Amino acid sequence: MVTGYLDHLTVERGLAQNTVASYRRDLRRYVEFLDAAGVRGMGEVAESDVAGFLTALRTGDDGHPPLSATSAARAVVAVRGLHRFALLDGLVTDDVAHEVRPPAPARRLPKAIPVEQIEALLDAAGSTEGPRGLRDRALLELLYGTGARISEAVGLAVDDVDTGEGPGHATARLAGKGGKERIVPVGSYALRAVQDYLVRARPALAAAGTRGPRGGSLFLNARGGSLSRQSAWSILRSAAERAGLAGLADLSPHTLRHSFATHLLDGGADVRVVQELLGHASVTTTQVYTLVTVDRLREVYATSHPRALS
Repeated sequence: MVTGYLDHLTVERGLAQNTVASYRRDLRRYVEFLDAAGVRGMGEVAESDVAGFLTALRTGDDGHPPLSATSAARAVVAVRGLHRFALLDGLVTDDVAHEVRPPAPARRLPKAIPVEQIEALLDAAGSTEGPRGLRDRALLELLYGTGARISEAVGLAVDDVDTGEGPGHATARLAGKGGKERIVPVGSYALRAVQDYLVRARPALAAAGTRGPRGGSLFLNARGGSLSRQSAWSILRSAAERAGLAGLADLSPHTLRHSFATHLLDGGADVRVVQELLGHASVTTTQVYTLVTVDRLREVYATSHPRALS
């Protein structure tokens, strides 16, 4: 039965060899679980057996360590597929695994770093002498000041930043996922850094190209071409090293976006406003940041309220 199902996945569904191998291991463990429970055939399996297998995956036993929610979910998907295959093949009259849902993986909280570390990072980015230091400071200031994705920032044209009437009125036009554009405010620090870069650094970078300026990209590399995402990563890593933050786990350009959202919510911003600024299609995506701020609220409460802790 299991062999027929795996052949079906390989030949008719075209699943990758690694996926089929994982399903084979999961189903071998499932068959062993059923044998130990005295179940001798697919027709004897009850929904409680499938649910019991899921519990065994998560708790582990003498021969197997507990599985993560992701690994257990994969095993349950394999088992559900096996029972569905048996039903369609006429081997059973009921799909007893249909109502057993795979466990939801733990929600991974976004990484954010404190404002003090953000400031150290930005100062370090601008510490390099010459046009590159001005460019690097402007890039990181813009990432943190607007919550832009790295692809949105390096994709900016000069004309996409509108200084308006100065601080408090400047905006940037960001091209988000699916080509969806949004207009976001640019704070005074980011605006000043971008203006310094445009006046004192970008012309020199543009002139460094053998053919002169190429296109209207806001951020240029040393050859006068558009700055790449890989170069932006390198800029962040170099700044982190100079700021003494190289040891931070998972530090990336996206960290600045996460910090932007978290710091806004910590400061009292409405989650729907943050949703618009980040360009999320659904507020549900943005609400993961509220989990971070709840932790912050607990911390403040525990250290501030006279009867919070014994």
